[in-house]
Amino acid sequence: MVTPMFPDGNIDWGALDRLVDFHAAAGTDAIVAVGTTGESATLDDGEHISVIARVVERSAGRLKVIGGTGSNSTREALDLTREAGEVGVDACLLVTPYYNKPTQQGLYAHYRVIADSVDVPQILYNVPGRTACDMSNETVARLADEPNIVGIKDATGDLRRGEELIRMVGDRLAVYSGDDATAIEFMLRGALGNISVTANICPESMRAACLAALSGEADRARTVDATMAELHKLLFLEANPIPVKWALQEMGLIEPGIRLPLTELASQHHDTLRAALHRAGVIKD
Repeated sequence: MVTPMFPDGNIDWGALDRLVDFHAAAGTDAIVAVGTTGESATLDDGEHISVIARVVERSAGRLKVIGGTGSNSTREALDLTREAGEVGVDACLLVTPYYNKPTQQGLYAHYRVIADSVDVPQILYNVPGRTACDMSNETVARLADEPNIVGIKDATGDLRRGEELIRMVGDRLAVYSGDDATAIEFMLRGALGNISVTANICPESMRAACLAALSGEADRARTVDATMAELHKLLFLEANPIPVKWALQEMGLIEPGIRLPLTELASQHHDTLRAALHRAGVIKD
């Protein structure tokens, strides 16, 4: 979920509450608070935990809350995960350390330290296109027997690799998609859900497609997913969460507000994305 902000970059707590209510009403199963889409990179530590705590409080048991607590500093990730556990999250999502490019042994040690130190369910997150760090399936398999590691968000978009991952760890970890464009096909091959950007703006459709895929209704899953296929692509016209925040503004759910170095969606993309929102039924004529 995005972190709504005012034009000056301050967090819009009222809009945050409304977004939680929006997802609860739509049947969303879980919210990731302060993940990449939530601008984790530019929230300070106090804001980071405050947003997670507010989402937990507002959810009031209506849906699960997963706190984004990854960092390229193991110490920081450890502290954030511990604090998120203290404010009542159901699980934490930990992205691979970015920029410093750890080895596979470094990744293993990073995640093992956190899993051994904090008694909260933890979901690994591999998104090499964003982090310049790729956690191998073999490293995931080494971590799969850690009691506090319960799942992985695979955002590689590589279905063949994803199938191999499920074969290797699917009996020990919940494997989730983190790539909207391939999520339904991944789920039809055994993944158990989708941690989604597109669901920020059309949660009901995304949930319907996922439920159909989980129940083996391939035709229905693909049909529903096709209504969102254009959005899966256009929500990455510029770096996430720039386009999805603009879309939520068009829907009247948040005000314009994003933190530097990210900027508002370039004007040349407005008509393209607005038309796609209409075609998907997100905005009514």
